[in-house]
Amino acid sequence: MSAGTSSDAMPEARRETIVALGAGRMGRGIATAFAYAGHPVWLLDVKERPAAQAEALRREALAEIDASLAAMAEWGAFDDAQRPTVMQRIGFAARHEAPAALARADVIFEGVPEVFEAKREAYAFAAAHARPETLLASTTSTFLVSELAALAAHPERFLNAHWLNPAHVVPLVELSAHAGTAPEALLALERLLERIGKVPVRCAAAPGYIVPRLQSLIMNEAARMIEQGVASAEQIDRATRYGLGFRFANMGVVEFIDFGGNDILYYASRYLAQSLGDQRYASPPIVDRHMREGRNGLRDGKGFHEFAGVDVAAYRKETLGRMLAMLRHVGLLRAPRID
Repeated sequence: MSAGTSSDAMPEARRETIVALGAGRMGRGIATAFAYAGHPVWLLDVKERPAAQAEALRREALAEIDASLAAMAEWGAFDDAQRPTVMQRIGFAARHEAPAALARADVIFEGVPEVFEAKREAYAFAAAHARPETLLASTTSTFLVSELAALAAHPERFLNAHWLNPAHVVPLVELSAHAGTAPEALLALERLLERIGKVPVRCAAAPGYIVPRLQSLIMNEAARMIEQGVASAEQIDRATRYGLGFRFANMGVVEFIDFGGNDILYYASRYLAQSLGDQRYASPPIVDRHMREGRNGLRDGKGFHEFAGVDVAAYRKETLGRMLAMLRHVGLLRAPRID
C-alpha cells in the first residue's frame, strides 16, 4: 500500500489526494488520469475478499494501468522513462486498508457496480472514514445524481461526474449537480478537472446526460440501417469516421446547426419524417420557432448561439484550419495536382 511516494509527486503547491472508490475499469482510468497529472491516487477495492484474491486484483489493476501508460508512451504521449514515476503515485488499497486511504482523500470518485445497494454500502463505508469536507462524486451512467444524493453523508458536497471510457484519454467529463449541491463544490470539481487537462461540461440531472443520449440515437440508427439494408457495417463505420465523426471532432453539433443554418435542419427534418414515414425525424419545436423568428444561425447573426460582433471571415477561416489539421492527422491532406 503506497501512493505518492516519489520525490516529485507533491511539489510546492499541494495536489489533491484522489480516491477511486472501486477498482474496475472506470476506477483504473480515473487513477491513471490523476496520477499522470501529478496527483497521489488510491485505487480502492471495497469488496470483502480473501487476501489472495485481493492481492490478485491489486496485481491485475496496477498491471493494466502500467500497460495503458506504456501504450501511451509508445504513441509518443510522454517519455517512457517517466512511467515509473507516474506509477509510484498510485496506491492500491484492499478493504481492510481502505480507512487510511479514505482519511487522506480530498476527492472521492465512486465507481462501484451499478446496483443501488452496492452504492449505498460504498457511500456508508466512505462516510465512516472520509473527512466531512471531502468531495464525493459518483461516476454512474445509470442513476441520476438526485436519486443518489440521499445516500451521501454530506449531500452538499456530492454530485455526479460522468467520465467517458477510456477515462484517462477522453477529455470530456459531464457534471450534474442535485438541488442540494453547494455551488462551490461544483466549481471546485470543475476546476480540478480542468487542471488535469479534462474538459468538464455541466448538464441537468436528466437520463442519458449529453453524450450517451446523443450516441444512443446514432448507434440505434446505425443498427437500423444495417437491418434495412441501407449500408453494411463497414460502410457505416467508414462514413462515421470520415464524415460524421470528422465533422463533429472539429465543430460542436449545435455550432454546426448555426454554421450550416437552422433552416437546413428544418427542411431536412421535414423531408426525412415524410419520406421515411417516421416522426422520430421530425424537428423539435425550438427548431420551428427559430425558423419563424429568423434565428437561423451565422448568416442571421443569431441562432442557438449569438454571433453579434463575431468576425465571420475569421471564424470560417479558423474552422477550415481545424478541419485541415484533422485531414493531416488522418493522412488525407494532399497538395493540389499541378500538371
